[in-house]
Amino acid sequence: MVYRQLSSEEKADLTSRILYEDNHLLVVNKLPGEITQGDKTGDECIADAYKALIAERDAKPGQVFLGIPHRLDRPVSGICVLAKTSKALGRLSAMFREGGVHKTYWALCCERPEPAEGHLEDWIIKNEPKNKSYITTERPGAKIAKLNYHLVGSTERYHLVEVELLTGRHHQIRCQLSHLGCPIKGDLKYGAPRSNPDGSICLHAHRIQFEHPVKHSPMDIIAPPPLSWPPVVSG
Repeated sequence: MVYRQLSSEEKADLTSRILYEDNHLLVVNKLPGEITQGDKTGDECIADAYKALIAERDAKPGQVFLGIPHRLDRPVSGICVLAKTSKALGRLSAMFREGGVHKTYWALCCERPEPAEGHLEDWIIKNEPKNKSYITTERPGAKIAKLNYHLVGSTERYHLVEVELLTGRHHQIRCQLSHLGCPIKGDLKYGAPRSNPDGSICLHAHRIQFEHPVKHSPMDIIAPPPLSWPPVVSG
């Protein structure tokens, strides 16, 4: 297997975004705009970029295995877990599917949430042609969506909200925060007044907690948000 040659700048960037690595796992901080796995755009996915890095860094003559047990939407940044073995991939996929992974997100919102903290529980339905989810009533096709949130702090214009994700529905955080009156900065699809210059939205997979799929040790990993985010004052 021949992987593309990475520039020194690309290698430095990819290396700097590794949050954890061992023989079974690779956990990285995904940039907004990167895709987790290949799609119809034909753009390089994050797994393929790291395969090229590992092949050169570790002088691997054969194919590099990197499985994808979960995904983040393209405009979202943050923690992306990749599996370096098939055993780890199978176990991680089951953990994500069965709720064995605790996920915390940061969302930079255009409005302050009222109340400042709470629990949201809504029925959500996905509109496939529009690639968008809507709050609805209990009916066929709708799925229950649950999350906890609290206000962390604010800038002059934006409000940092921490979200504990309790279910994994399509565009759940974006949809539920918008319904609360707090669209995410840059998220035109869900009510933000303007886009971000790079096409991202200010939603970040900030923390992940799970049991190591092979070693069975507790994992608790945090990813810093993009440098483009404004500093937030707590309180």
